[in-house]
Amino acid sequence: MIGILIVTHEKLGDALIEAAQFILGSKPEKLAAVSIDLNENADKLRKKIADGIKTVKGENGVLILTDMFGGSPSNLSYSFLEEGQVEVLSGVNLPILIKAIRIRQDMPLADLILTVEAFGKKSISIASSILKGNKRGE
Repeated sequence: MIGILIVTHEKLGDALIEAAQFILGSKPEKLAAVSIDLNENADKLRKKIADGIKTVKGENGVLILTDMFGGSPSNLSYSFLEEGQVEVLSGVNLPILIKAIRIRQDMPLADLILTVEAFGKKSISIASSILKGNKRGE
C-alpha cells in the first residue's frame, strides 16, 4: 500500500482527513497530515514532514499531497522527492484525496500520481454549466 501524507497550511489537511473519514465510513490506514505554521523555523517544519513520511510509509512508497504549488508546504515537501518512493502532488482537494485512498493499493506510485492528477483536473466543475447540460463549461 502507498502511504499518503497531506502537507498544508494550518489545519487544512486535518479537515480533509476528517471529511474523507466521514464519507468513507472509517479512518483509512497509512494516512496523516502535517500542518505548516509559517512562524516555525524551516528545519523544524522539515522534521515534521520527515516524521510524517515515516508514519505513513508503505511498502510501495508515499504520496505527499500539498495544498498549492509554490506555497511553503509544497516547497518544503519537494526536498523529500525520491523517484519511485516519494512523490508530491500539489492542489489537493477532497475528491483527489478520496480517489487516492481508494486506488492506492492497485498500482505503483508513478501510476497513482498520474491517475490522481488527471482525476483532480476533472473534479473541478462549473455548476451552472452542468445544470444547463453543457460538458466542462462549454
